[in-house]
Amino acid sequence: MRSRRPLALPAFPWDSLVPYGDVARRHPDGIVDLSVGSPIDPTPELVREALAAATDAHSYPATAGSPALREAIAAWYLRRRGVTLGVANVLPTIGSKELVAWMPVLLGLGEGDVVVHPTVAYPTYAVGAAIAGATALASDDPAEWPVATKLIWLNSPGNPDGHIDSIEHLADAVARARELGAVIVNDECYAELNWTPGPNGVVETAPSILDPRVIGDSRRLVLSVYSLSKQSNLAGYRAGFVAGCEDLIAELLEARKHAGLLPPAPVQHAMIAALGDDEHVAVQRERYRARRAQLLTALEAAGFRIDESGAGLYLWATRDEDAWVTVAALAELGILVAPGTFYGDEGAQHVRFALTATDERIAAAASRLATLSNA
Repeated sequence: MRSRRPLALPAFPWDSLVPYGDVARRHPDGIVDLSVGSPIDPTPELVREALAAATDAHSYPATAGSPALREAIAAWYLRRRGVTLGVANVLPTIGSKELVAWMPVLLGLGEGDVVVHPTVAYPTYAVGAAIAGATALASDDPAEWPVATKLIWLNSPGNPDGHIDSIEHLADAVARARELGAVIVNDECYAELNWTPGPNGVVETAPSILDPRVIGDSRRLVLSVYSLSKQSNLAGYRAGFVAGCEDLIAELLEARKHAGLLPPAPVQHAMIAALGDDEHVAVQRERYRARRAQLLTALEAAGFRIDESGAGLYLWATRDEDAWVTVAALAELGILVAPGTFYGDEGAQHVRFALTATDERIAAAASRLATLSNA
């Protein structure tokens, strides 16, 4: 009888931060935890009210999402991303991480197939390949993507480094994916948190892979993934969605129906409220903008260089030393950050500072960093 073969998954990266967290917690003024991008601010009242109004959820929800939710997702893409979609082009998900992790399985990938992801990347892209038994390849150059490539992940704006892919780079990536017959997906959950002015001096949402300037007149093999965790403080709701190629959406829907991946009905109702309101997003963006400005100034004064970081919830910083040396030095100040090694070999000398802390804790971090600059 064949023995069971456990999944060959890496150790969960954040477990290795536990000793440094213990050091940081011994600081007289307590820890400033900037290691995880988990929202700290309240969920908007209108979203909580919508959730409460839908708690009589006695029937199974639709895997496809309610018609009203799918219409709200399509309307949001048009209003905020400049992308025209129909309800057959969108599908709600239970947050975005589960979709990232399970996408290779849901698309039928396996041994011999290659899943490409960015060289500096959120680790779940590679984990998804491992779950499916496929091969993960870190590469940012479309010319390097091999013929065995079946799925390509882009992440713009990027986690951890906050880079923004240009329209031209997105278009080149889509063109190469189509040459290979591969599915290409952009994880876009930080699009509303762009800090970089465009040529006209105005800060807009980062480009979507579904932008007509990227894909032309065809959505074939192209998907966009989004999450309301960051822009609307809904991380605890697990509220995300995927949009794009109608054939791929139908394929994902069929698999998800069989697997029972049902976004809860109250959460679907809350998503409609969140998607229809831009004011709370602007308020949250301003909170993060102010925190970012204070922390960035303090880091540069302390001798850090900030690379990329043009969008998103993080500052990608370096002192040109081993990332774990930086993590240890900051832990002594009561500041916990994530080492760049969590995100690939190219992050070996960087650390990631999250902006997801209260104004008071960000101010505390800035004050402590001043002592580092004076050391």
